[in-house]
Amino acid sequence: MKNKQQNKAAASEKDKQLEGHSESGENQFLTTNHGLKINDNQHSLKAGERGPSLLEDFILREKITHFDHERIPERIVHARGSAAHGHFQVYESMSKYTKAGFLQDPELKTPVYVRFSTVAGSRGSSDLARDARGFAVKFYTQEGNYDLVGNNVPVFFIQDALKFPDLIHAVKPEPHNEMPQAASAHDTFWDFISLMPESMHMIMWVMSDRAIPRSYRMMEGFGVHTFRFVNEKNESHFVKFHWKPLLGVHSVAWNEAQKISGFDPDFHRRDLWDAIENQNYPEWELGVQLIREEDEHKFDFDLLDPTKLVPEEIVPVIRIGKMTLDRNPDNFFAETEQVAFHPGHLVPGIDFTNDPLLQGRLFSYTDTQLIRLGGPNFHEIPINRPVAEVHNNQRDGHMRQTINKGRVSYEPNTLAGGCPYQAKMEEGGFTSYPEKVEAKKIRGRSRSFFDHYSQAGLFFRSQSEPEKKHLIAALSFELSKVETVAIRERMLLHLNNIDKNLTEEVARNLGMTIPESSFNGHLNGSIPADETPGNFQSIPVKQSDTVSEALSMANTVKDSVAGRVVAILIANGVDTSSVDIIKKALGAKGASGKLIAPSLGPVTGLKDQILTAEASFFNTSSVLYDAVIIPGGNGSIKILSENTDALHFINEAYRHCKTIALEGAETLLRATYLKEDEGVILIPSGDITQKVDAFIKAVAGHRVWDRELARKVPS
Repeated sequence: MKNKQQNKAAASEKDKQLEGHSESGENQFLTTNHGLKINDNQHSLKAGERGPSLLEDFILREKITHFDHERIPERIVHARGSAAHGHFQVYESMSKYTKAGFLQDPELKTPVYVRFSTVAGSRGSSDLARDARGFAVKFYTQEGNYDLVGNNVPVFFIQDALKFPDLIHAVKPEPHNEMPQAASAHDTFWDFISLMPESMHMIMWVMSDRAIPRSYRMMEGFGVHTFRFVNEKNESHFVKFHWKPLLGVHSVAWNEAQKISGFDPDFHRRDLWDAIENQNYPEWELGVQLIREEDEHKFDFDLLDPTKLVPEEIVPVIRIGKMTLDRNPDNFFAETEQVAFHPGHLVPGIDFTNDPLLQGRLFSYTDTQLIRLGGPNFHEIPINRPVAEVHNNQRDGHMRQTINKGRVSYEPNTLAGGCPYQAKMEEGGFTSYPEKVEAKKIRGRSRSFFDHYSQAGLFFRSQSEPEKKHLIAALSFELSKVETVAIRERMLLHLNNIDKNLTEEVARNLGMTIPESSFNGHLNGSIPADETPGNFQSIPVKQSDTVSEALSMANTVKDSVAGRVVAILIANGVDTSSVDIIKKALGAKGASGKLIAPSLGPVTGLKDQILTAEASFFNTSSVLYDAVIIPGGNGSIKILSENTDALHFINEAYRHCKTIALEGAETLLRATYLKEDEGVILIPSGDITQKVDAFIKAVAGHRVWDRELARKVPS
């Protein structure tokens, strides 16, 4: 009894301690960490509405510094990552547009290290979460390291870096219970999004199939921001960066993604590793959209707005070089975990613009590395070391590795002969583009940033019918998890500004009334009109029927099966000659076949030939394979047609719109839900040699998405 009383007293005292350190912020003004009341929490301080962000913005620096240091040692965002080594080669000199050395000589192979990642989840989360994917490339050039730090989505949620901590706080697990992990389907995320009209374009992308890629090898990459190319004559072009995968852009089904997360949460990591180990080296072409300086304002959107893209129909993507990943890391922690990217790692010939999100990133990345990697010498970690020589007067600091000789650690000097000395521009010295800036200091945003819905509508209209169906389902799923009805109502108001049919479908799925109005910048009276923050400002929605074919994955490349994995279902009595033909045909095209049987171990084929099952129905799933083929053999077909796990495997692959081929398997076909279509290939017994090429061609088409429009299949 005495111990219970002591425990109760101790608990009570602890509650008092916690109470003394808790605050809700209810009915309080927003302040800095030092108690200063904040007048504008929506905009960073800039030199004019479209000007660069200012270093003196102590509110921005305090907010982002606190955010950058919130997790130790895991990355706050992009914690879950995979990476590989490779090289990049330009196709022809880009000297007309940029003096960047690695973009001049087609014979030059520039080493690269590329890290792919999810954004919201922790290191231990699943690869298949619905999320944007990081796509960061470190070029080890002769002029120093250049980092192209982007995503697999060409736009972002917010326009100003000041809002980045708010965005990530909203999407991360809710702080009172640390749930849900690596998921945006919860109240805090959608509460924030529903109050940020500028996020609507990005929401269309992350609710689309782009957010659940089949593989890192099969997703695009984008620099997101508008940068500058600068040539030897100091002439500037605006540039948007694109990575175009040579395997095309492909996704998985949402139902499939959820199951993959259970069967193999390392699915993308394993896919990248295995492809490189099997010498199916992933390849992307680097593309650029080039815009003349004088054309900056000719578009109906602002080039500096990171929530906007430049449609490829307006400015074509020019493919200027190819990147190949051909070596896996030797040590995951030393390389993939310790690699430090930064959009401010530039080379001569590439420069920034005044994109307010980019401007904030230029401060944030270095600040983050200081806490993650132990101090200012993170550039000396092997994976971060440039191949160019490093000479400066920096000394000391935590974990310093360079042993500097001599007594001079300053510049200018005479005791060291003035060395190291400044490089002139013609000697490769970096000089910032001399953009003219004359403006008043202001916390604000250009009116050219206020159209939040036109490109969101463009994206939705440009999707194929299956993609639209998936996007509607994703929005419905996410919003159905939101418990606060007012948040769902606000989102329907936003969707009304994007597409009426989209709104109707989502509202129907949520069992809600279709709103009669659209979001007008007010929060149903919760914020008075004269106090509406600047991020709610918007211009009238532009109605259009324009589409962009480049925005739909239906128009992607579908001519390769390299790196694909096909499930070959077998049982005792299988025709081993058919198995051999299938595996050789797949291997010749860079794909592989995996033998799956009712149990592990030996499988006796015709003429008593023995095969070894590489997996069984109890330790694998159809969601881990790109297609299914069932070779002939009456005994094998009979066993599979009576095996409920085998039937589930086939039915599930069919539901996920994969290609399925059956040789002499009418009995098995009748036992499944399969209906013949372009992705269900029936092969007469003995015709496998003639038909296997048709099967492989169908697999290259990725999925028969129209199948799910026609019928539902239980799984």
